[in-house]
Amino acid sequence: MQRENFTDRPGLGHLPDEEVGLAVLLRAWRARAGRKLGLGKPLPQVEVAAAVGMSERWYRDLERGATPRLDARTLTALAGALRLCADERATLFLFAAGGEPFPAVSPADGVDLAPLRRLLDLQPTQPAYLTDNAWNVLAHNEAMAEWFPWVQVPGANLIRWGLTDPEARQQLADWPRHGRAYLAMLRYAMAQYPGHPELAEILLTALADPECRRIWDDGPVIIANRDGHTFRLSIPRFAPHAVDVVTQVLHPVGHPGLRLTFLSLLPESDVETDADRLDG
Repeated sequence: MQRENFTDRPGLGHLPDEEVGLAVLLRAWRARAGRKLGLGKPLPQVEVAAAVGMSERWYRDLERGATPRLDARTLTALAGALRLCADERATLFLFAAGGEPFPAVSPADGVDLAPLRRLLDLQPTQPAYLTDNAWNVLAHNEAMAEWFPWVQVPGANLIRWGLTDPEARQQLADWPRHGRAYLAMLRYAMAQYPGHPELAEILLTALADPECRRIWDDGPVIIANRDGHTFRLSIPRFAPHAVDVVTQVLHPVGHPGLRLTFLSLLPESDVETDADRLDG
């Protein structure tokens, strides 16, 4: 299977590098590093360059959108100088590599998803679903359909629902935090699959919403996935009560790009938030 090239596909609009490119991330990360160090200003470019062992001009060009070749040693030094977390470090490496090295699989490739569907069906009471690299719902079990009937609609997409469907803002407690997480996952996915038309379409549609635009403009946040995330739901299945759940996200190694997600009810005493993950 060849690596798919999305760059020449027509889309619904154009996303400038200032929205999704590496340069905007580097500037934001450098500003945050300065705050963490108590400088009261962004970490100077010359200090970042010195920590990496490169010239100030070299780093300044990076923040202007240059795309020079970056080896593993340079990337590791740059990640350390900017105080990047694991997901941000992965994003930096993805930009340097030009995206995910393993092509994402798709039902259009003739991939047999029956074993994964059987795995979902083995969860009789626990909602579970399968998505592709753009969060299109490829399969789900009966419990998932009972909790979230929208997954049965042709073309159901988790991120599109979470960001643009009014129902999501009613059912997901503290929706702005969910919105921020979904946008952060979109940003990571677009580093994995640069030029992916569906990811771009989802983001463009979301950014037309004032609340999503406000969250996006607050500054770039990166999240690779929401494995272990806990949150509160208010859905008709449990009305009038709210329930607390935790998500587990699995990546089948033989099916790059696919995600298996399971939802489990939590005892009240186990409920936490992902504030540290989002705000760090």
